[in-house]
This record gives sequence, C-alpha cells and structure tokens, in this order.
Amino acid sequence: MEIGVINILKNNGSCFEHVSQFGLKVCQLTGWDPVLCTPEVADNVVRESRKHGVRICALWGWVAGPGKWNFTEGPVTLGLVPEQYREERVRTLKGWADFAERIGAPAVVTHCGFIPENMTDPVYDGVVQAIREVAAYCESKGLGFWFETGQETPVVLLRTIERVGTGNLGINLDPANLILYGKGNPIDALDVIGPYVRNVHVKDGLYPTNGDLLGKEVLVGTGKVRFPEFLAKLREIGYDGELIIEREISGDEQARDIRATIDNLTKWLA
Repeated sequence: MEIGVINILKNNGSCFEHVSQFGLKVCQLTGWDPVLCTPEVADNVVRESRKHGVRICALWGWVAGPGKWNFTEGPVTLGLVPEQYREERVRTLKGWADFAERIGAPAVVTHCGFIPENMTDPVYDGVVQAIREVAAYCESKGLGFWFETGQETPVVLLRTIERVGTGNLGINLDPANLILYGKGNPIDALDVIGPYVRNVHVKDGLYPTNGDLLGKEVLVGTGKVRFPEFLAKLREIGYDGELIIEREISGDEQARDIRATIDNLTKWLA
C-alpha cells in the first residue's frame, strides 16, 4: 500500500508541490471548481505531474450548485440526490470524466449524497438511474466510477452498486466519514463493502454528539478509526491500493499533521 496525499487541482506551475514537499509520489487530485475542467488545464496537469514525478491515482470531482456538510441541509444539497440539481450534476461529472481521461487518471470519485436508506423511497430509482448514466459514461472511457463514503451506510452503498450494475463501480473508503456521519464502524464496514474498495482516505474523526452536526475531524491516530486494526483488516481482505492522507485544515498545522501521519503509517505498516 503506497502512501499519498490529497492534492487540490490548480491551474498553475506549482500544482503538485503540495505532494512533492512530503516526499510522496502519488496523490488523489481533487477538483472543486468545474470551471477548471478544460483541455488546457488538463494538459498543464500532465506536464506538472511528470515534472514532479507524481502519479494521480484518481480524480475527485465536485459538482455544480450548493453543498452543505451537515445533517439538516446536506440531504437536499449534496450529490445526485437533489432532483433540482441532478441533470446539471450528471453533466458536470461527465465533464470530470473527460478531464480524467485526458490526464490519465484511472477513475472519477465523488460523493453521491444522502442516498435513501429506504429503497422504496420514490427518489431512489432516479438516483440509481443518474449514477448509472455517469458510471456508464465513465465505463465507455475505460474509467472507474467510485463512491466516496460519507452520507450512506455501507449496506446502502452495496445495494446501490448492485442496482446500478455497471462493471466499473468501486468505493473510495473514507473511514473517518463513516464515523463523522455516524454511518458505521470502518473496520466492520469492510465485511460489507470490502470487495469494492479501490482507494482509501487516511482521515480520522469522532462520532457526532449533536443531531444536526457532523462529528469532528481530528489528527489521524487520535480518533475512533483505530488505524492499526483498520490497516490489518485491509491487508486481510487483500487491499493493496493507495492510502491517501486527507487533513481538512490548512496552513502549517495541516503540513505538520500530514508529516506525522506519514510517520505513523510507516510504523503501522511495518
């Protein structure tokens, strides 16, 4: 398992310095701004990734419109669930697929939103159809389409993968998100979705203690993920992909925490 880091897509010559400063050679490229989804920016990404010797293991793509990371507004703003944004977001994700193909990334990753737990919910079939449209488009380009965990329980992800039915579906397992959203224990979740895990975020967190707000993200090793056990379970199920560090703060503290996480991962994987 190779250690990497989240890297934000930028249209400039230093777009991979965030990765190389830590001595790492792999990243998940995160595109927050669909405006950057152009052939010119893609060509710059290819040049800069070669210059810095950084491999892109997946492209995470944000979608158009609002997004609220909480339990109150999240269900009506995130991913492909809200009907009023769905058509535009399908187009946006197809654009990210074109971008991923151009930069040589093997897959597109996104949050699909608060997919209904109740499969008889009238919204459910429309969400499945939208995911299938995006996944099929990715498949036509030889790309994977991977769900980042967060707003759904593991069994909802499993059920949705089964119903979408394309052959390129996978999961970007963010163990902290399962905890932050109160959706499950990441170690036990591998019993449900383990065969579909294609990429892993290294992030830690605490369970919610307020019914309206997510739990708190914390430095890896100080939360509830239990990383030595989690990594052992990943090995047990045969996972040999990337471990992509994500620390959702900025500045010097983020850099210190990433370096500490690299040190800890190296120790835990020994």
